[in-house]
Amino acid sequence: MAQRIGILTSGGDCPGLNAAIRAVGKAAGEMHGMQVIGFLNGFRGLVEDQTVKLSDQQLSGILTNGGTILGTSRDKPHKMMIDGKVRDMTATIVKTYKRHDLDALVCIGGGGTQKNALHLQNAGLNIVTLPKTIDNDVAMTDRSFGYDTAVGIATEAIDRLHSTATSHGRIIVVEVMGHRAGWLALEAGTAGGADVILIPEIPYSIERIAAAIRKRAREGKHFSIVVVAEGAMSVDDATRVANLVKKKASARTQTAQHEASQRLAEFHERHVSHTIELTERLEKQAGQESRLTILGHLQRGGTPSALDRVLATLLGTSCVLALVQRKYGVMMALQNGQVRAVPLEQVAGRKKLVPANHPLVQSAKMVGTCFGD
Repeated sequence: MAQRIGILTSGGDCPGLNAAIRAVGKAAGEMHGMQVIGFLNGFRGLVEDQTVKLSDQQLSGILTNGGTILGTSRDKPHKMMIDGKVRDMTATIVKTYKRHDLDALVCIGGGGTQKNALHLQNAGLNIVTLPKTIDNDVAMTDRSFGYDTAVGIATEAIDRLHSTATSHGRIIVVEVMGHRAGWLALEAGTAGGADVILIPEIPYSIERIAAAIRKRAREGKHFSIVVVAEGAMSVDDATRVANLVKKKASARTQTAQHEASQRLAEFHERHVSHTIELTERLEKQAGQESRLTILGHLQRGGTPSALDRVLATLLGTSCVLALVQRKYGVMMALQNGQVRAVPLEQVAGRKKLVPANHPLVQSAKMVGTCFGD
């Protein structure tokens, strides 16, 4: 009998999701005779049994569209808000899976989705995942779709801000996304000719950044572009976080662990406004008028780039080949130009961060970019 496949998108939206849905749906349905059922709004759709049949008509014309026709959410199967209370809805999801007589479930998402998918695999479901994120931080894959589009959007914004920076002789600080991983800031900053790039993996010194900007001014360059990942930290803040993490790990009582976790959460909550403070401090220490631009969700929306459409299509069709072979519990990953099925256990709970000695970091430093270290 033909396989019955479920598919959902989870986590934050990004360009390329519809291209991936289209690739899975068309290859599974038209080429292999599978029945494909879409679950709406992420894992919540499995709990509430919100479905749509993905026929050729639903999949037609969506390749170039941003967002996701299935909707998405950040709900976790084992920690879902139901009637005002956090509940473990894993058993309900398993029942929905069995009610639809599914052979497998395709989950498209970032790092959190990979963890949730592994959880459902351990609960007895057959799972195959696809990696998407604009942060490019999913482990075991060279690139995730959504990333290339975000780099292009951020680079264009930096290009446009150059005009204001040069016209007014200002420091322009540009905040891009990237909570723990600095890939987006690194690549967009390099492509946009940023004078300073600050990423979470390399703690910065405000004094060294200001000194680099003052040096530019002495050389007759009376403007500077500073690209900052939202998770970038000063040396002092990075040390503080490391100590809190260490304290949490070594806590011997549940109370002590809770207190450390609470202090860590409070720090991250305060850190949200760090680029505002950074901009103000740079103005004082570098002696130049400074302005801040936060790109925010602009980086996640809009038409996917050609590369993201191609990557999403490649991963989506490779996913169907894995389903045909009944190869489950894997994420389809791009490694050295080839698509490989990587066990979810090797992906879940891990992040791909920028090594401090990454070739692009070294390249940017060689052309004079300051990283604040």
